[in-house]
Amino acid sequence: MTLIISGLSGAGKSTALHALEDAGCFCTDNLPLALLEDWARQVEATGKPMAVCVDARSASPEALLRDLRALRGRHDDWRLLFLEADDATLLRRYSTLRRRHPFAPEMDLPQAIAAERAALAGARDLADMALDTSGLNPYALAAAVEAYWLQQERPERLPEMTVTLISFSYQRGLPPDADMVLDMRFLPNPHYEPELAPLTGRDEPVAAFLAARPEAREAEQRIRDWLDFLWNHLARERKRYFTLAFGCSGGRHRSVYMAERMARWLRESGRGEPLVRHRELGPA
Repeated sequence: MTLIISGLSGAGKSTALHALEDAGCFCTDNLPLALLEDWARQVEATGKPMAVCVDARSASPEALLRDLRALRGRHDDWRLLFLEADDATLLRRYSTLRRRHPFAPEMDLPQAIAAERAALAGARDLADMALDTSGLNPYALAAAVEAYWLQQERPERLPEMTVTLISFSYQRGLPPDADMVLDMRFLPNPHYEPELAPLTGRDEPVAAFLAARPEAREAEQRIRDWLDFLWNHLARERKRYFTLAFGCSGGRHRSVYMAERMARWLRESGRGEPLVRHRELGPA
């Protein structure tokens, strides 16, 4: 299986390619599409899975879309993963990296981002999966891309459905990739306990504080019951990815606690290993 990665500049394509290389793929960046089939034949002889990045650097948007359509028509086992992010995230990443956008210098950065997004809309529509990386740090992005690759290349290593659990702060907005959002702000807030405020929902004192509250125990049970009900329906619809987000005021205590509790329950109930992402805590 060959995985083609495309998407917006600054959306994390290099990070995705490095993650796949670490997972055992033979990876190439910015390969001209005219060489892609010959490249794939050469790599296939090594027995290694393949991943290649093609984007606005590889060809004009019109040629990119035309060639991607032709390649997908000739190779029904090839997959296309499209990475994107919101404008604010792309602006911030470019400000940090201080690299020139491929559509510059003919226009300023916001115009270049908008132009590339419009130019690659057709490639996005052609993709097997479009992954919004706005709320992902490099570690979470690498995990999400590796999970997608495993789902395609080695499905026996993953459950039928890959579940991602996110904790977040409402102050920074909703996670754009969430399928379902649950508000944990009704629970007692450990932030107002001086000895608990510096800790997080992953720490035992915070977990004990919340576990002792009847409303927290009832909420956990009701969420389990809901997921029990939902699971078979999602499987029937052939849902391959499901992202459940838990929010609270600061994204450090209550939402983190509930995400960790649900991750533990999913493991213990035989539903596989979920991906857990605590947006406001950064890398574990």
